[in-house]
Amino acid sequence: MAPSAVTGAHLGDDRRTLFLDTQVPSGAHACFRELKAVLTEPMTDLVRVQVTFTSPSVDRASGCTKESTATAKVRLPRPLGDREVVVDYNTVFTAHGAEPPALRLCGELGCTPPTTGCTAASYEQALMAVDAPAHTYRDSEKCDGEWLVLDFSWRTGPACGDSTDPACSSRLGDRWFFRAKKSGWEPMLRTSAGGCQDVQRKEPAFPTSLCASLAPLPASLHPSHAPASATPTTG
Repeated sequence: MAPSAVTGAHLGDDRRTLFLDTQVPSGAHACFRELKAVLTEPMTDLVRVQVTFTSPSVDRASGCTKESTATAKVRLPRPLGDREVVVDYNTVFTAHGAEPPALRLCGELGCTPPTTGCTAASYEQALMAVDAPAHTYRDSEKCDGEWLVLDFSWRTGPACGDSTDPACSSRLGDRWFFRAKKSGWEPMLRTSAGGCQDVQRKEPAFPTSLCASLAPLPASLHPSHAPASATPTTG
């Protein structure tokens, strides 16, 4: 089986030996063995690694109901350099911006997230920051690089091709206000109200030029006015 998480990585002095900190089962008795990390394909601009072990933890009677950290090791054919390490498909580490010998764990936006600003990639980061539902699309953005207001919506009806059918075209939506931080857009306020009153009560410095023309969200659009059965799951 694979570890529940790979939480850290670092390189040996030779820059070729890769150590991976993994979460493995633990208990009163031995709960894992044969922990190993292997390259799954030749090194290119990426290093793809799979970590596995064997364990009786699927049997609750084994007592292996907790977790501890164990380190797997793999020797690379050549020094890592500036390549990214991809572990088990979805955990990525990079040496860029890390303090050697450690590697840096990359986030959901990758190892080099977009700079906060008035760009499509930056708006996608803002949607992730508020856990927007899957298949969300942006309706409007007002942005000056330091502040952002973002309206977005998502369909709630069954998939069909008849745009005149309310069941196919009904949707819910949201409005969020953000401020720029080094890590990206930081959510500040959610409201369905128009104008500046709500946001400037929360943050007086929010520029009037970005909120004065905002119309209230329609009652049928905002989630707080939707029936519980219509509330979509988040992605």
